[in-house]
Amino acid sequence: MNKFESRYAQSPKEVKQMDTASLRENFLIENVFEANQVNLTLSHFDRYIVGGAMPVNGKLVLPNPDDLKATYFLERRELGMINVGGKAIVTADGDIFELEYKEALYIGKGTKEVTFESADAAQPTKLYLNSAPAHHTYPTKKVSKADAEIVELGTPETANHRVINKLLVNSVLPTCQLQMGMTELKSGSVWNTMPAHTHDRRMEAYFYFEVPQGQSVCHFMGQPQETRHIWMQNDQAVISPNWSIHSGAGTSNYTFIWGMAGENLDYGDMDHCAITELK
Repeated sequence: MNKFESRYAQSPKEVKQMDTASLRENFLIENVFEANQVNLTLSHFDRYIVGGAMPVNGKLVLPNPDDLKATYFLERRELGMINVGGKAIVTADGDIFELEYKEALYIGKGTKEVTFESADAAQPTKLYLNSAPAHHTYPTKKVSKADAEIVELGTPETANHRVINKLLVNSVLPTCQLQMGMTELKSGSVWNTMPAHTHDRRMEAYFYFEVPQGQSVCHFMGQPQETRHIWMQNDQAVISPNWSIHSGAGTSNYTFIWGMAGENLDYGDMDHCAITELK
């Protein structure tokens, strides 16, 4: 059985009043993956969908939740995915794509049938999914780390030495508004996206993985002058409104996938926040 959840958008005024339980209920996605299921969460921020497909025994079909009011899931949407498990076999309208660990796939608007399958049931795949509304059809395309635009940022001295893999971004392949990539923190570094920023033209979602057993990540959100935090575990995702910072610090190094959608495809379109000005 697949799962679908719809979440309303909130303003900074509402979030300012939230306690820990309310923050987690509105922004944290705890169960991204469940065996033999496709789990989807729709955020009313830019109508972005975050989900996970974990086929173990046989194929899973990309569902078409009633809330989308569509003939099929990708009738007016585009879909991106990054494999964070065993080798995956993804079929999009008869075209077959094999995805190794940390490889990505973009599927364009108008694709009617998408299925997910593990190459080996003993090592099931875990496909992290992001979807945004689309106005144009672009070709379905696989993107490996070798195809990515790679940027190295930070330093060991500031504990934010990291490699950014821009996978499904406009400088690598055309998309309507969906962008996805993966940031890998070096050993000894724990801070991501620090100095922090906001981008009012886009919302974002983070998915944390490769968090060692017994370790956690503290994700920071909120307006720069009114921040909040959410403690997160391995294989969990969090929704970041367009007015919110999105940063984190782990008790170990880790990897995270960022995905975003909005009116601007310029990756550098952001409003920086000085570290000393955060409150």
